[in-house]
Amino acid sequence: MRTREINHEYKNRLYELREEQGLGQKEVASAINIHQTTLSKYELSTSQNIPLDVLCKLADFYNTSIDYILMRTNNRESNSSK
Repeated sequence: MRTREINHEYKNRLYELREEQGLGQKEVASAINIHQTTLSKYELSTSQNIPLDVLCKLADFYNTSIDYILMRTNNRESNSSK
């Protein structure tokens, strides 16, 4: 089923971003003010609806775009001008 493939890749993208920086779930969750169990659910795709504010925090934290997290692009660069 196509939806499952996307969810699996989506999970991997969040997991890979975190692992590449050598961070634990507790560190990331604390930095963006969510519970570690919530982040775990997002990474495992057991909670498919990540709120927009959390997506923005994740994108900012990882210095990437929401589109990259959502598998809409393979370009990791953030488009924000900070």
